[in-house]
Amino acid sequence: MHKKLALLFSLLAGILCAGITTTSLADEASAAKVQKLIDAADAARKEAASVGGEWRDTGKMIKKAKALLSKGDYVAAAKLANDAAKQGHLGYEQAMSQKTLKMPSYLHYE
Repeated sequence: MHKKLALLFSLLAGILCAGITTTSLADEASAAKVQKLIDAADAARKEAASVGGEWRDTGKMIKKAKALLSKGDYVAAAKLANDAAKQGHLGYEQAMSQKTLKMPSYLHYE
């Protein structure tokens, strides 16, 4: 009877340890994926800034996404990083589209 209980407990301990190891590996993979999203958002922000099209809150969003990542909130960090990347791309497109914008003479300041 004691051998059966000991075997049962060792099986349960093995399952629990395997679950913990799998969870930590999944967390590391998730953290790596979110870090890639944050890096992509920062690259998009820099591209927009290079043509004068960086939006006001993009850098703040990236900073907050990094903080969420360090706290382990991968879902919120990924969402924020995606939003920041979108702002970076839109800021670049906006700046490029306005480079050839012809303003009427009455709008020019002299």
